Amino acid sequence: MLTRVVARVLLLLLAALPGPAAAAPEGTLTWGLHVTLATRWLDPSDTEAFINPFMVLYAIHDALVKPMPAGDNTPSLAESWTASKDGLTYEFVLRKGVKFHNGEPVTAEDVKFSFDRYRGAAAKLLKERVREVQIVDAGRVRFVLKEPWPDFMTFYGTSATGAAWIVPKKYVEKVGDDGFAKAPVGAGPYRVVSFRPGVDLVMEAFDGYWRKVPSVKRLVFRSMPDETTRAAALKAGDVDIVYLLSGPTAEEVKRTPGLRLAAAKPPGVVFLDLPEQWDPKSPWHDRRVRLAASHALDRNGLNEAETLGLSRPTGALIPRVLEFSRAYEPPAYDPALAKKLLAEAGYPNGFDAGELTPFPPFFSLAEAIGNYLQAVGIRTRVRTLERAAFLTAWREHKLRGVIMGLGAPAGNAATRIEVYVSKNGIYASGVVPEIEDLFQRQARELDRKKREALLHQIQQIMHDRVLHVPIYELAFLWGIGPRVEEACVDWIKGFSYSAPYEDLKVRTAR
Repeated sequence: MLTRVVARVLLLLLAALPGPAAAAPEGTLTWGLHVTLATRWLDPSDTEAFINPFMVLYAIHDALVKPMPAGDNTPSLAESWTASKDGLTYEFVLRKGVKFHNGEPVTAEDVKFSFDRYRGAAAKLLKERVREVQIVDAGRVRFVLKEPWPDFMTFYGTSATGAAWIVPKKYVEKVGDDGFAKAPVGAGPYRVVSFRPGVDLVMEAFDGYWRKVPSVKRLVFRSMPDETTRAAALKAGDVDIVYLLSGPTAEEVKRTPGLRLAAAKPPGVVFLDLPEQWDPKSPWHDRRVRLAASHALDRNGLNEAETLGLSRPTGALIPRVLEFSRAYEPPAYDPALAKKLLAEAGYPNGFDAGELTPFPPFFSLAEAIGNYLQAVGIRTRVRTLERAAFLTAWREHKLRGVIMGLGAPAGNAATRIEVYVSKNGIYASGVVPEIEDLFQRQARELDRKKREALLHQIQQIMHDRVLHVPIYELAFLWGIGPRVEEACVDWIKGFSYSAPYEDLKVRTAR
């Protein structure tokens, strides 16, 4: 009997002892980025309708809910959320004990402040449809809509926008927007150590991160827009992961012992945007000319040359994986038909289409597209811009001629239509009244099948009018070095980059 009592006491004592401490973060992972790091990406308030800013946001900041391996609306800073039966109210319960990097607690005031301050993609739409944000108490916040909107969580809680990403109200008000951009404070797994715009970003693990202590101590992002430079740095061991490899460079990395080639599959479509189609004096105003440009492109050839055949040629602006998308097969590669269409439109000798400005840094793809267009008589000159300058010029409608676009945030067909086709879209250069009417109707439609039918109708109009020239659904190729144990490729469905960063692992020396 005494033995049993002693044994029971020992068990109770053991149970009371603290468990093993989480292993301290160790090591450094360095990325060779395909883009020039932009200051605006450190602040979620002005997020473009592209996935690039989230490469940084997932490290420094956190959101009420966000895309994670568990799904698009995974509770994060909010431990839970509920929607009222009438579809007018969404209430979020904040996770207890969560703090920003400066030690301040994350509260409902920060949530309301972040939403009010947001001015990025779909900001106008969100603020038109949200009547008010109510602070119930420090740990609960309520969004009240003007009318039921089935897409609220898609626009608010995915990478379709940055509206759900939370910044510290007191700190932002103290330092101002410029001060915050220079020294951002977030609630994410990593805090900023140093930032040189366009050069590099250095971050260290935040051991107070609510989800888990990151495994890797330090993350370094280096801007390396030149693909051969990135590949050489990977082979030399100067960087551990590089983004965006193509053609022969990707093949070389694939063949190199100790290196790995990986393909992320973001919901992104490479396409041609033709803003001059809205000008009656432009050749692009004629549907036959736009269709000729589509038939001029050998999508399979472009796919093989650029992404080793891993992308998927398409005839649709909306990728197949997004909810409510409607699939369209790519138009046939038919240069003779393209020339015939141009002749019928009054351009038997082709025409000068001006500049072809590609989404940086897909410059080799743009050159190949320009060659295909040239072969049928559509003459262009490739103009290259740095990523932030390109996005600003596109957003402000300063680009003419032909734009080679790409967008890969999460969402559904409605979020993509909003960005590129609706009157409020930040990259929309014209409006089709019929589409605008259908878009407003689908936003109010609560019956899923009826809503899908409306969105399919919009996509059919887009396709029939040849509003854009889709090329392929992008396979985004990475190179991964030998020091990386876990790079988190495609852990978050459809996300182009490493994430969640707290799950990264480096190989330990043996």
